[in-house]
Amino acid sequence: MPAAEATTATHPLLPPVDHPRTHRRSADWASLRRGLVLLAMTLLLPGSAQLVAGNRRVGRAALRVWVGGWVLLLAFVVLALVHRSTAVALLSGDFIWSALQATMVLAGVALVLLLVDAWRLARPIDMHRPHRLGFAALSLGLALTVGSGAVASAGVLDSQGHLVEHVFAGGGEKETVDGRYNVLLLGGDAGESRVGMRPDSLIVASVDAETGRTVLFSLPRNMEDVPFAEGSPMRTLYPAGFTCPDHECMLNAVYTEATKHPELYPGVRDPGAQATKEAVEGITGLKINYYAMVDLKGFESLVDAVGGITLDIERRVPIGGGTSKVKGYIEPGEQVHLNGYHALWYARSRHGSSDFERMERQKQVMNAMLDQLDPMTVFTRFSEIAAAGKQVVRTDVDGGAVSDLAELALGARQHDIQSVSFVPPLVYPGSPDFGLVRQAVAHELAVAEALDAQTPPPPAPEPLAQAQAKVEAAEKKGD
Repeated sequence: MPAAEATTATHPLLPPVDHPRTHRRSADWASLRRGLVLLAMTLLLPGSAQLVAGNRRVGRAALRVWVGGWVLLLAFVVLALVHRSTAVALLSGDFIWSALQATMVLAGVALVLLLVDAWRLARPIDMHRPHRLGFAALSLGLALTVGSGAVASAGVLDSQGHLVEHVFAGGGEKETVDGRYNVLLLGGDAGESRVGMRPDSLIVASVDAETGRTVLFSLPRNMEDVPFAEGSPMRTLYPAGFTCPDHECMLNAVYTEATKHPELYPGVRDPGAQATKEAVEGITGLKINYYAMVDLKGFESLVDAVGGITLDIERRVPIGGGTSKVKGYIEPGEQVHLNGYHALWYARSRHGSSDFERMERQKQVMNAMLDQLDPMTVFTRFSEIAAAGKQVVRTDVDGGAVSDLAELALGARQHDIQSVSFVPPLVYPGSPDFGLVRQAVAHELAVAEALDAQTPPPPAPEPLAQAQAKVEAAEKKGD
């Protein structure tokens, strides 16, 4: 009889016996599922796990902070779309990067603690040993990933903050002159064959402070006998202008010469750039508010950072030449898209062309950048340029002026950009007529003002009109 009862008890058609082992297996899987859900909830909505299974006060606080962070981010995106100059101004302050860095660290620590608490709330003691160990490993891995990600992100923010602080350290003149900002744009080249930095490209962008209408003045790097503006410390060394018997005292050498005499510029971060500003002021008669120098490698990085530029190219331009072999050509065509490498060679190539032709290509690239590049995009992707080193970009624009200049850059894209190149036959670099240069600058600015006022442009002064007639005759002869 006992044997028969035993057989009946284990018959497959009878209900299963409620064995304690079944309870343990069910509790094991329930705890594992509970733990995975709690971890997922913590990652997606930090604090939600505590709200449903733990300390509700902690859960509510974490959720409020999480939602508040997303609201602030969304508000900034809306601000960038509606009033991007204000958004740029916020990003240009080094304090904002320090605040973001601290916030990132605190958020990372808080999320790690919430993950640990979610692991505790899952009651891992109820899990079978393999599940308990696997769940612990998963929880630890997530915590380490979140923590290391927060530390890495804080490091990126710290680098960006230092970059902003370094690049936009200030020192320029904030006040407009006759309603204009005059910015000296320098393309520097500190190649291996050179002693010190020499700006190979010098362009003054004169921007109307209200409309953004821009006039570009291109100065040849080999201009000689340049005068320094009144009050320039370089006048103590060169009272009659930057001149020397061997004709090596050219405009692009002012930078290196001033760098050799830092005692003339106590407290000035970049004596070479300041002296170059003063030389350009003496040449053009304009007060230069700011300068911005991008070395050649930095220019390449800048173009790549914003996705390249598009140009109409009239003739093939060699890549290389001079002390190296020609490695290829940039072929002509309409709407040719250039990456940073090819844009750099298009702007700098000298092989088979003159300095003046190269200046025209540089001006074409500058126009394309002003027309195609979004200042917000450039600023937000600035860390890609920083990878080449903090000396890639130098300027005396301060953070507070970035938003105004960014807004003017957008305004400049609404107008045709006027440009003048001081090259033969208008001006001969070996014996320049600086009076004529200043006349041309003043006249072009007067024409720009007339365009904004929608009035007839003023006539050119007689000496300038005669020089322009020579230029037109030479162009017709060339055709």
